[in-house]
Amino acid sequence: MIPTPESFELPETLAYRLKNRLLGPPLTTDQLANERLGRVAALGVLAPDCISSSAYGTEEMLTELIPFFGAAAFALVVPVTLAILGVLFFVTLSYREVIAAYTKAGGSYVVTRDNFGLKWAQVAAVALLIDYTVTVAVQCTAGTEALTSVVPSLTPYTVPITVGVIVVMCFGNLRGIREGAKVFALPTYLFIGALAATIVAGYVRVALGDVHTLGRHAGMVSFGGHSGLLAFAAVLAILKSFANGGSSLTGLEAISNGVSTFRTPEARNARRTLVVMSCVLGFLVLGVTLLAHWSHATPYVTQSPTVVAQIAQWVWGSQGPGRVLADLVVAATMLILFTGGNTSFNGFPYLASFVAEDSFLPRQLTRRGHRLAFSNGIIVLAVVGIALVVGTNANLNSLVALYAIGVFTGFTLAGAGMVKHHRTQRESGWKWRQVINGFAAGLSASVVVIFVVVKFKHGAWLVAVAGPLLYLLLIRLNRQYRAEAAELEVGAAQACEAPILRRHAVIVLVERLDLATARAIQYGRTLVPDDLRAVHLVVDSRRARVLEERWGQLGLARFPLDLVECPDRRLGRAVLELAADAVADGGTELTLLLPRRGYNSRWARLLHDRTADRISSVVGQIPHVNATLVPFDLSRRVRTSPAPVSADASRHDGPAPGRPLRTVTGTRAVGTTPIKDLTWRRRAKVAGRITSVRVQPRAGVASLECVLTDDTGGLLLVFQGRRRVPGLSPGTRLVAEGMVGQRDRRLAIVNPVYELIAGPDDDV
Repeated sequence: MIPTPESFELPETLAYRLKNRLLGPPLTTDQLANERLGRVAALGVLAPDCISSSAYGTEEMLTELIPFFGAAAFALVVPVTLAILGVLFFVTLSYREVIAAYTKAGGSYVVTRDNFGLKWAQVAAVALLIDYTVTVAVQCTAGTEALTSVVPSLTPYTVPITVGVIVVMCFGNLRGIREGAKVFALPTYLFIGALAATIVAGYVRVALGDVHTLGRHAGMVSFGGHSGLLAFAAVLAILKSFANGGSSLTGLEAISNGVSTFRTPEARNARRTLVVMSCVLGFLVLGVTLLAHWSHATPYVTQSPTVVAQIAQWVWGSQGPGRVLADLVVAATMLILFTGGNTSFNGFPYLASFVAEDSFLPRQLTRRGHRLAFSNGIIVLAVVGIALVVGTNANLNSLVALYAIGVFTGFTLAGAGMVKHHRTQRESGWKWRQVINGFAAGLSASVVVIFVVVKFKHGAWLVAVAGPLLYLLLIRLNRQYRAEAAELEVGAAQACEAPILRRHAVIVLVERLDLATARAIQYGRTLVPDDLRAVHLVVDSRRARVLEERWGQLGLARFPLDLVECPDRRLGRAVLELAADAVADGGTELTLLLPRRGYNSRWARLLHDRTADRISSVVGQIPHVNATLVPFDLSRRVRTSPAPVSADASRHDGPAPGRPLRTVTGTRAVGTTPIKDLTWRRRAKVAGRITSVRVQPRAGVASLECVLTDDTGGLLLVFQGRRRVPGLSPGTRLVAEGMVGQRDRRLAIVNPVYELIAGPDDDV
């Protein structure tokens, strides 16, 4: 077995224990496949942004039409809605083609990157990143307005409520994908059921002839008196209404961006979910518009009560059980509007990870966190969304002006990219598919132009300015990454093969004589250097004399202490000169050991500087000089128990909490032996997961060595004379059989018979 001493008590930090308490135990990477979503859950998680826009799309259209056309606006809103649904139809067809061609991740970023190159892809990235960010603010603000429609006394607390909802959504997503599905899927289906029932009941009421219009009340948007439809101002008002209503289509790309979150077959499940989502959205938007047309529900200046709240009371009544049903509709609307922002918490981190993998965003955005979610992207989105809410004082009209430009730009690039894809691949039916994607791209481009022109003064200018600046920032980050990569990669192979210098010197920098310094000297001795020196940089002559006296009193004469003057107190410069002098002969490799004292409490950290870190960052300027920090943490040292290391010590070489490793091979593990029970020189069959792989040269022959781990310990598998075995990589699950021997004091099986069960990312 590969031992991990059980006698060590390995402490966990307070921050990690708190994270476990708040987010739950960490998920291992092999559980990623089990965090995939089925169609029902995916519709609940990925569709709220798109479907919930039916709650305010009609209201935003009427807000532009009523002040100009007056009562005629209730007739005009129907054809405007039909035009928007026409766009929805063609964009849905376009994205079905996207998902069919890009079966792992098919947002406009990936499509544009593959067909037009990385620089054009950053246009899509900027557009979608802005849209996802604004989506959080818009959806949560609209949800707060639905809440104040029922409880008007909460209106003064709109901003705190909205911010609180964003924080809760951030927390839910940090717990992981499946946790997000549990939290956010229910409001989606509750809203669909409540609003669909209201629409059907409204149709029945109209069919029975029970039609009356709602009266005018103080605080409603003022009615205009224009009747002409051909005047420029009238056309502009209709275009503004179309632009506002176009916000109903935001979130449509979320499914193509999140194809990888679906269970297999990913593409087929994603396409079906997209069609269902579009049909539901079309039914709800048209239904709300028709009911507003018949009831004359009018938006309020304060945006509360909402048009949907007025329609619900018009259909169900405002007294007794009817009022309860109407309030239920508003409550469901509030919930889905709040959770509509959750679509961004799924889409934004995935998109940011794609962009970061291409080195256009910080690479920290590619890392999965404690619960397999892209935690850094989730946190960034929450912070920016909160900033937008606070900056606009949670005003929906101000936020809608920033809305939808980004997503329709993405629609345009995705459609255009698919046109090129079809022309390049020429798959079956490519000409017809090219027409679909091309028409959708042209239609989306025209919507972008309409948005920019009619909404420029109302906030679109901000997107027009911020978009190019963000694009230039992404290009600048990529240039920096490429420059760093070129500097690090050039000559790397030659450096690895360069001759080893004949002499190795070690210098331990000594500030004071304590356990940290003693540990650094002890470590320096293990390096077996040709020359081991302790050096104190003299900043304070009195302290230097005290140190020298203590050094002699403790009998450390065999480790000479050099006192080097540093009159200008520039420690970094003094160390540079010291190192340069040590390697001046051209044949010496120098290791600088810097004791670093770690402190448990933040208060203690404030009382001490980080001199060792600063010095280590300086000395790398000189070739053949290497700085090594030797940490010594006070009050948090790993304690050892007096008990000797037992044979079962290797059980700690197992998985992170939450999943025994032997279970990952399923029924194939039946009849296998736990690794802790293996016996030397006995044939055995074991099952587990590969946790490390390396090529080890021995006697001139390279062999592949893998560590196989189950929930009881670890075992070395050796494939002699082979540098690579297809399918074997960290995370691979397999069953192996062979004679148990030893290698480097470890139990090992040489050239085992094995059966691959699953790859690192495969579901079992």
